[in-house]
Amino acid sequence: MLMASPQTLVLCLLVLAVTEACGQEAVIPGCHLHPFNVTVRSDRQGTCQGSHMAQACVGHCESSAFPSRYSVLVASGYRHNITSVSQCCTISGLKKVRVQLQCVGSRREELDIFTARACQCDMCRLSRY
Repeated sequence: MLMASPQTLVLCLLVLAVTEACGQEAVIPGCHLHPFNVTVRSDRQGTCQGSHMAQACVGHCESSAFPSRYSVLVASGYRHNITSVSQCCTISGLKKVRVQLQCVGSRREELDIFTARACQCDMCRLSRY
């Protein structure tokens, strides 16, 4: 009967532990909604506060880089010798949700915040939603 060395067994256990710890979301390709808990405060002192499960966009999108075509080289004065094409995981739709805030004493307030409604791979850019 063939026996594995202790080092091999430890390595196998580590690989199993890491793959189990990664969770299902780590292997989902593309760009998708991801829930996270957000705490909302009415002011810096936290006079009123509440929490809500919001949605973010997480994941990865396709990108590539390749040597530029001759026409691009000529047009750029031979400075643009690599062409990159990429997309980023972005929020493609927002929705407004109302968060209930608990204030000092028994007073309550409501505050509207935005959360992601849909995600998509799109042009990479700096965005302020």
